[in-house]
Amino acid sequence: MQASRDPQTSDGIHSLHHQPMQQIEPCHFSSFQVLNSNSTGNSSQGTEVSFQTYTEQFFTLESTPATDYVIYNSPPAVSVSSNRSPFSPQCSQSYVSDLHHSSDNIYGSPLSGFSGVDGENKLTNALMVLRYELLGPESDVDDSCSFNGVVSQISSLTRYNKILETDHNMDLKQLLISCAKAVSEADMLTAEILMNSLEKRVSVFGEPLQRLSAYMLEGLRARLLSSGSIIYRKLKCNEPTSSELMSYMHVLYQICPYYKFAYMSANVVIGEAMENEKRIHIIDFQIAQGSQWVSLIQALAFRPGGTPCIRITGVDDSQSAHARGGGLQLVGQRLAKVAESCGVPFEFHCAGMSGCEVQLENLQVRHGEALAVNFPYMLHHMPDESVSTANHRDRLLRVVKSLAPKVVTLVEQESNTNTAPFFQRFCETLDYYTAMFESIDAAPRPRDDKQRISAEEHCVARDIVNIIACEGTERVERHELFGKWRLRLTMDGFSSIPLSSSVSNAIQDMLNEYSSNYSLREENGALYLRWKNRAMVTSSAWK
Repeated sequence: MQASRDPQTSDGIHSLHHQPMQQIEPCHFSSFQVLNSNSTGNSSQGTEVSFQTYTEQFFTLESTPATDYVIYNSPPAVSVSSNRSPFSPQCSQSYVSDLHHSSDNIYGSPLSGFSGVDGENKLTNALMVLRYELLGPESDVDDSCSFNGVVSQISSLTRYNKILETDHNMDLKQLLISCAKAVSEADMLTAEILMNSLEKRVSVFGEPLQRLSAYMLEGLRARLLSSGSIIYRKLKCNEPTSSELMSYMHVLYQICPYYKFAYMSANVVIGEAMENEKRIHIIDFQIAQGSQWVSLIQALAFRPGGTPCIRITGVDDSQSAHARGGGLQLVGQRLAKVAESCGVPFEFHCAGMSGCEVQLENLQVRHGEALAVNFPYMLHHMPDESVSTANHRDRLLRVVKSLAPKVVTLVEQESNTNTAPFFQRFCETLDYYTAMFESIDAAPRPRDDKQRISAEEHCVARDIVNIIACEGTERVERHELFGKWRLRLTMDGFSSIPLSSSVSNAIQDMLNEYSSNYSLREENGALYLRWKNRAMVTSSAWK
């Protein structure tokens, strides 16, 4: 989750935006064909079920290409054909996942009378007899390779039917988990079958789990196609317009409290820490629209003891620049007008770069300033020691520690997706975002509300795809639990600052505008925002 802030015009869940229907390289689904011979007649029946060749797309499931099923008569033969499978780039193996079993799909097929090991043995004998009748005595020549290929496909078909039987008994969450398990174990047959079943159950217009599942399915497909990084880069280059994006962010800002929690808790902490300071410097490592600081400037202007001089350094990258429709100077101009209207001496310094690029000299800290540093939903984007020896996560924390700040505010999602292996990470993402989609759904908006759908698609879904489909440096969504953040900051020389009751009181007042399923809990020096029984976000203070 990335901060994009404007209580009036521009807040939401992350500036990674999901754009559907981004095409990637063509892939072909496998085709499996069994034609049955009847020696007593001139015609025979056969069944071929296949997916049409199509260009794989990054889609919401409403746009999934339809499958094409063909049943026809043909001359006596037994044949197996295969196109390139998206799950076997070397074209070395064909899967029978295209087949959809039906009790109506028998047509005298020898397959219909066999199941399990005994069925496979009987089928093998039947095929040997059929081969002898068709090819004559010359068929004694060892062609076991091609013949065994047929038997292998029949075995796969038996397994396919067993998977389908299990599939029908699973709910949507179980189906997602089973599919991810198959992907983690490189069980391509099971994965493809389960993904085809998932397509029929998910919808971006549906219940919270159906909507989430649509995006998680996209992540699984992208992972199997090894195209997660391609999709992610394309999405970053095909974002909605600035005005559209601002409207999507505003929708999420209004219908759920996650960013209000972040900005309000940090402002109360900073305001208390700077109570008697005359010169205040705030470094915001994800300033976005800068709207968080409007209310703080106004509050400091009228504090007892006089108005301080305020200087703000805004650190931001090109993604937030796109959302703003321009560079950091726009933020500075806006805040300068607010400060002028309140009679507050004000300076703004632009540091237009990502956190990985920030060096000490970029922050321009001056002697005699009381320094506050703000990390709102930002540090989890910094790659740590598990990604690179550069370890920008700890490097940036050490840079900040060297500045001797009076207070550092940290707000992060309470999720564990940094170093967890794929399957564990998938389950954690499913659990966390199920709660988030449920909380979004609690807002009084219709299920088919286009603004909400667009906000989820452009401000939430791309995070999900990144977590599931990408690895290494391409995976930028790397959340840690608060316990890990506490250990990390402690090792980098920081000490925790207890939060006053003013912080929780301010947040509780704000939560009164939302569902009663939201709650607060203070634990281990942090304030937790919860949805039902799930911790969603933590806010903490350090020095």
